[in-house]
Amino acid sequence: MFSHVILGANDMEASKAFYDATLAALDIAPGTTDPKGRVFYRSQAGILGITKPINGEPATGANGGTVGFAASSPEQVDAWHAAGIAAGGTPCEDPPGIRSMGDLRLYLAYLRDPAGNKLCALHRLPA
Repeated sequence: MFSHVILGANDMEASKAFYDATLAALDIAPGTTDPKGRVFYRSQAGILGITKPINGEPATGANGGTVGFAASSPEQVDAWHAAGIAAGGTPCEDPPGIRSMGDLRLYLAYLRDPAGNKLCALHRLPA
């Protein structure tokens, strides 16, 4: 459904270190920086970009917004979460674990990146 997601960042160095670490846990290569200072991560599923806002205002996390990353296992979700905390992310929501929504069972974890963007790593468990 999505071709790309772009997130604002205030400290590009801190944000790149955070995303390099968390996305490595999901088997995604480190980001590449373009001539404008934006950083892009590419995978078969799409592109994630981080950038300072074009309007020059500070980047802020979207109130009520979350960007979700697919994980291949609960262990990969845990590795993503641990890498994010070690790279300057902040845990939010409940600790990593199983959430049930009727017949749907999910293993997920939440973090905020250095700019305050809310992120989730999610693995769908078998029914």
